[in-house]
Amino acid sequence: MKENTNNKIVTEGWQDYELLDAGGGKKLERWGSIITIRPELQAYFRSGEPFDAWRKKAHWEFISKGSQSGMWKALQKNSPKEWTIRYQELQFQLQLTKFKHVGLFPEQKSNWEFISERIGSDSKFMNLFAYTGAASLVAKKQKAEIFHVDSVKQLIGWARTNMELSGLQDIKWVHEDALKFAAREVKRGNKYAGIIMDPPAWGIGAKNEKWKLEDKLDEMFKSASQLLDHDGFLVVNTYSPKVEYTMLEELAQRNFGNRKHKVSELWMQTKSGKDLFYGNALRVEGKLRQKKPSSYK
Repeated sequence: MKENTNNKIVTEGWQDYELLDAGGGKKLERWGSIITIRPELQAYFRSGEPFDAWRKKAHWEFISKGSQSGMWKALQKNSPKEWTIRYQELQFQLQLTKFKHVGLFPEQKSNWEFISERIGSDSKFMNLFAYTGAASLVAKKQKAEIFHVDSVKQLIGWARTNMELSGLQDIKWVHEDALKFAAREVKRGNKYAGIIMDPPAWGIGAKNEKWKLEDKLDEMFKSASQLLDHDGFLVVNTYSPKVEYTMLEELAQRNFGNRKHKVSELWMQTKSGKDLFYGNALRVEGKLRQKKPSSYK
């Protein structure tokens, strides 16, 4: 991870992941031995190589069939639809989904490092909107008590698979609406040494209610401020064009003005030299508990 004075965090790849190129509304990525082409709205610039060159090396390309869904097109024979990759000692199952995702957000590596430096043995960590559990596994590796919260049952099952593949156990699975669970934890008076919230920009709830991130931020920040230990840390990711940098700064100051915090832009650089934006992130620093974790490209 690189961080500069311009409030910009640049996440780097690792041995099993590379952002190879981006541009023309797409990105080219290597996940272990599998290479994919996926849509990317932030890749509005020209790619390093033409798409024809991408397709000669890629195994799969996602073809959009609407604003959020689509299908995968095989570019090579016998390309697997499911495979695994590693991050340090952790292992993740990847698979093709109809929403263009494969089960991991590699730009979050900088946040995994941030968590590893701050989570302590037997301390409580909450992962809200937890998806397939990368942050949960990173914290569990440090022997923390993990509350993994997601409203989608299939994703909890996927996260459990990742836990088992990584040789870990005893994560507390919470199949529930993230904000409702957080509100109940506030009423119970529970506190956490670390919290990460990586909410979707929009979606449809279990009862067909509409979710818009910009409408939920006040509630999210208020709950987090009440749940966090006095020396605890917080990570909030936003990947929504309607959540501006200044909005996050205002909310951070209102809820965490008495704590050391910082709002930053999250970026990755492709192997072809293109810079790709991945949204804004708030970090409440908390207490440094661990040595800087080892990582590798």
